[in-house]
Amino acid sequence: MRQFHHVGIPTDEEQPGEVYVEDTRVWVTDPMEHPYRVEFLRYEPDSPVTGPLRDLPHFAFKTDDLQREIEGKNVILGPFRPTEDLSVVFIYEDGGVFEFMQWDE
Repeated sequence: MRQFHHVGIPTDEEQPGEVYVEDTRVWVTDPMEHPYRVEFLRYEPDSPVTGPLRDLPHFAFKTDDLQREIEGKNVILGPFRPTEDLSVVFIYEDGGVFEFMQWDE
């Protein structure tokens, strides 16, 4: 199962309600708080995130099988666990960045 979750948009501007993700050195907003499910990402200058993930918007999907989603794909970050109950991975395909998110049962 795959279900749309949010769109991530890189920004250089501080956003209301953003929180810091230490592993990737990025400030993020909660897409569930935005009327169009937008997540803003503001990267620290020394963030280890580079390339298309840092430069392009991404489309995020909730999935029940992270491994199935990334099999044979060009993984550009992850999988990693931004929270205790969530695994995330980013791929680059067809000129775009896609995120897959799997919550623990």
